[in-house]
Amino acid sequence: MFYYNDAAIGQLAIHRVGNKLRDEFYVLSEAPIALQDEVLASLLMHYFLSPFTKVNEVYRLAHASGTVELNEIYHFSKSFFEGGLDFQALGEQLCKHLFEASNHPNIKGGELYVTHLRNVQLEGEEHDAIGIFKSESKEPFLTVSPVQHAFELGYEQEAININKLDKGCIIVNTEGEEGYKVLAIDQTNRQQEAAYWKDGFLGIKTRNDSFNKTGNFLKVYKAFVDEGLDGSFELERTDKIDLLNRSMDYFKEKDTFKTKEFEEEVLGNPQAVALFNDYRQQFESDYESPFGEQFDIAKGAVKKANAVYKSVLKLDKNFHIYVHGKREYIEKGFDEEKGMNYYKVYFREEH
Repeated sequence: MFYYNDAAIGQLAIHRVGNKLRDEFYVLSEAPIALQDEVLASLLMHYFLSPFTKVNEVYRLAHASGTVELNEIYHFSKSFFEGGLDFQALGEQLCKHLFEASNHPNIKGGELYVTHLRNVQLEGEEHDAIGIFKSESKEPFLTVSPVQHAFELGYEQEAININKLDKGCIIVNTEGEEGYKVLAIDQTNRQQEAAYWKDGFLGIKTRNDSFNKTGNFLKVYKAFVDEGLDGSFELERTDKIDLLNRSMDYFKEKDTFKTKEFEEEVLGNPQAVALFNDYRQQFESDYESPFGEQFDIAKGAVKKANAVYKSVLKLDKNFHIYVHGKREYIEKGFDEEKGMNYYKVYFREEH
């Protein structure tokens, strides 16, 4: 989890980045901003950092070659953290690099904020960090001011809503040899051109630790049960729910995931095991995120996945049946007289 209660902005610089393909340019500030107004500093902290409190995924800076030193953001960040690059030069280099990455005609120009953050907390540890934020969207705001026993109404045509950060990134100064811990968001759009922020500019990939391995494995397994089994098995919805419940029980009860153990206790069927292994290997190849034969189970990731593991039978618009286990206690049939399907549920007590 990310916290910024004790954090502070050490330095702040604002530049402007245009769209290269539309013959727009970048504008560099000559010096960082002297941020002395405490209220303004508090508003900026909220604008920059509050969106990251809801972010669970942690990334790494990376490069397609496998050599992280070739990632420009990594190079600039490492030089700054180690004292080889001053803050003004850091902001200028980041602005120029973002300009070069803005190579799609639909990318909006906007202000680029570069900050040196102190005492941000990620996963229980405090570190300094580099914050990179971009504002693209402007909104009109009304202003009301008292004037001689009355009020004067005005407006700001292109103001920034501090509750709507468009794009942001926090590079935390820890685990530098592995590409640092990085948080990133893009809230303006999710079309293809938006990939330039995370891919073209930052060059990040998901950190493949126990949290992500746990969450990704549960996602892959759920997709396999929902879609991957249909071509080889004729499963009723209750059977699929049972498979999902068994996998969730496994992850809740165990501290370590073991491939063979999971195959025996959850899947059971050799044909299903073979199909799932093919499904799993495709994910590992596509996302370059191998699970390995075993990994520690992150309970936080299990809790997060549990919210989307549906164990509900939705019957027309009349009934919802929640199935938490004991697949053998529910039967499906067809009533020829009514011309309708039915479920028969066995139980001992009514609560």
